[in-house]
Order: sequence, then C-alpha cells, then structure tokens
Amino acid sequence: MTAIDLIFPYSATSHGVTVRVAPRFLPDQSDESEPRFVWSYHVRVENHGGETVQLHDRFWRITDADGHVEIAEGPGVIGQTPVIEPGGAFDYVSGCPLATPSGTMEGHYGMSSDSGRFDAAIPAFALVHPTLKPSIN
Repeated sequence: MTAIDLIFPYSATSHGVTVRVAPRFLPDQSDESEPRFVWSYHVRVENHGGETVQLHDRFWRITDADGHVEIAEGPGVIGQTPVIEPGGAFDYVSGCPLATPSGTMEGHYGMSSDSGRFDAAIPAFALVHPTLKPSIN
C-alpha cells in the first residue's frame, strides 16, 4: 500500500484516468437532532494517459442508510471544467449532507480527449459516522 492509498482510500481507474476519494465526517456541521450528518470529500482526478483530458460534467448517485437515492448531476465540478495534462492531476473538496449517519456515493465524470468523450468512474465510497463500521472497502 502506498502513501497515496492511505490518504485516498477509494480509487477507480478508467480510460487512463484515476479518480481517488477521501471522505471525512464533519461533526461541527452535523446535528443528530435534526437529523443532519455532513461529510466532506476530497477528490483527486489523475491523468495517467498520453492525451490531455477535460472534465465536462458529473453524475453522482448518493444513497443514505434508509435506501433513499438522490442523483446529483451537472456541468463541471465546483464551478470548473478542469483541463488535465498527461501526468497531471486536479484536486477539489466538496460536501454532502445526509439525514442518516451513513450512506454511499458513486458516479462518473464526463470527460473528453482528442480521441473523444468517455466516462471516468468515481469509485463507490462510504460516508460513515465515526461510531459506525464502514461497509465499503
């Protein structure tokens, strides 16, 4: 296991693009009495291919512990459509509130290169309250 795997415990590679994710529970923004449980997630998109790629859009499937599914999709990420050179990476941090103390997220990014459009998989990852045991490896 490398240091990057310890920092980003979830990863998926498709079409030469590796997407890594590191979720973190935010107790200061969460309130069990509402109920509202909030996580941040740090994403790193790495270009291991030979062509420059651009991230155009995102598709997320967010599932809470009760099985409620929410779809989040739209252009870019955090207001950007980053261009990533071969060997380069793009990092960003975003957040997700849930009404349950655990859930999962997964999805894909719509990308393009000179060879055409493709989807880069976002690995399924667990959003887990620190007192619970994660169910996704």
